[in-house]
Amino acid sequence: MSKKTIVFTGGGSAGHVTPNIAIINELSKDEWDIRYIGSKRGIENELINKIDVPYYGISSGKLRRYIDFENVVDLFRVLKGCLDARKVLKKLKPSLVFSKGGFVSVPVIIAASTLKIPIFIHESDMTPGLANKISQRFATKIFTSFEEAKNYFPKSKTTSIGSPIRKELLNGSRKKGIDYLNFKSYLPIITVMGGSLGAKKINETVRDSLKELTKNYQIVHLCGKGNVDESLQNIERYKQFEYVHDELADLLAASQMIITRGGSNAIFEFLALHKPMLIIPLTKNQSRGDQILNAKSFKEKGYALMLEEEDLTIKTLQQSIEELQNKRDVFINNLKTSNQSNALEVLLEEIKKI
Repeated sequence: MSKKTIVFTGGGSAGHVTPNIAIINELSKDEWDIRYIGSKRGIENELINKIDVPYYGISSGKLRRYIDFENVVDLFRVLKGCLDARKVLKKLKPSLVFSKGGFVSVPVIIAASTLKIPIFIHESDMTPGLANKISQRFATKIFTSFEEAKNYFPKSKTTSIGSPIRKELLNGSRKKGIDYLNFKSYLPIITVMGGSLGAKKINETVRDSLKELTKNYQIVHLCGKGNVDESLQNIERYKQFEYVHDELADLLAASQMIITRGGSNAIFEFLALHKPMLIIPLTKNQSRGDQILNAKSFKEKGYALMLEEEDLTIKTLQQSIEELQNKRDVFINNLKTSNQSNALEVLLEEIKKI
């Protein structure tokens, strides 16, 4: 049986790449020749190289919603990206292009549409990013994480399925996590995750709260690249890391609660793991407001508490953690009864139909 070729695209942040990796890890290498197209210097290049998938870097520009001279320059970068991507796709002749969004995906999708290659898109957030707004007209099928997101896409080709979860995250060991941290098994563990770059205000407020928090909790702080505070290395019941890879599943298995940003992929992973969350989304000054909408949706469904960054203080952080702990059983029950389908299995089935 000859292999079919599938091309994945998406980048600009880890959130546009990790769901692709979840799918890639489950595709049979005997049936599929897997390739990836991304930007030359984006985070996707680094992440995909780690899993040994052939990578093609193309020219890409940033898509902006506001008037800026850089838009003119980037228009030419996008056009060049379309030519770069078309050249790669003509050579690879894939059966399918699968996109997770981000500005690098636009030239790939446009190029694929000119070559009549089927295109699948997955949108993680409650409202589509600019890349997927542009790309939707070229898509064969569109999948969303949130039911509410379907309203922004053509109904005839859109299905809400949740977010594809990396299977390795579902198989963590609580004991291994506690041993790795050298923590006590009888005290609850809170994991703080601010994304791949960390989150300045969350990092600062957690550290300012350590004296109180460590009385009743043990804290795992994934603080982002370059954000480890050497002066706190020897504090009891507190462990900080820039980030973790292989141990993440075990650390999450050991955790009773998660403090997180409102990125869709992360919060759907914690939903799948039934972990009560305190979501502190990026502000509208830092983003297009998608994380705020994601957090509000999870709060309304009883999966999480939400705390706006502008309201984040030592006091509100401690109050939120206390509420999360007191209502822990209610949150876990809500998380367990969520109607999220197994997005990864759905996508694998759809891909196999091609």
